Amino acid sequence: MTYFVILAFIAIVASLGSALFFMMRRDQGGADAQAKSRGMVRALALRVGFSILLFVCILLAWKLGYIHPTGIPSAR
Repeated sequence: MTYFVILAFIAIVASLGSALFFMMRRDQGGADAQAKSRGMVRALALRVGFSILLFVCILLAWKLGYIHPTGIPSAR
C-alpha cells in the first residue's frame, strides 16, 4: 500500500509538471494554441483523476483494515 501511495503522488506531481510544460510553451499560432490548451486540460484532468483514485484507495484500505487511524496524541 505504501508503494501505491508513493506512486500515486509521483503521478500527481508528474501530471502537474506536464500541465506546467503545456502552459509555459511558446505560442506559435492559432493551431498551436489549441494543442497547447488541449494538452494542458488533459494533464490537469489526469491530475484530478489520480487525486480521486488515491483518495478512494485510502478510504478502501481503511475500510478493509489495511491502515488504521492513530489520531494525534494529547499533550496532557
